[in-house]
Amino acid sequence: MRATNAPASRERRRRRLAKAKGFYGARSKLFRTATEAVDRAMRLSTIHRKLKKRDFRQLWIARVNAASRAEGISYSKFIAGLLKAGVTLNRKMLSEIAINDPAGFKTLVDIAKNA
Repeated sequence: MRATNAPASRERRRRRLAKAKGFYGARSKLFRTATEAVDRAMRLSTIHRKLKKRDFRQLWIARVNAASRAEGISYSKFIAGLLKAGVTLNRKMLSEIAINDPAGFKTLVDIAKNA
């Protein structure tokens, strides 16, 4: 009798097709197509996790820039002023302050201008 690796092979296929659940058409039904789709999805998910960090930082900088220009100072001068004054707030927190607490942001702008 020929020994096969059937249980392990079936389990491997089942796992791969489970990862392809939700894909459209053959990409969720046929093993080879699903494998290619899943491999691509995993590769892109890694890349996009890295890109997400860049995208958010870009968004925060755009928000801080808009808010600081509304107060009459450019983004670069604002950040340079905060660094000189020793204010250690990151871009994420600065953007949150700019959105939710305009008065607080104005005080930060004044600190940056005086520094």
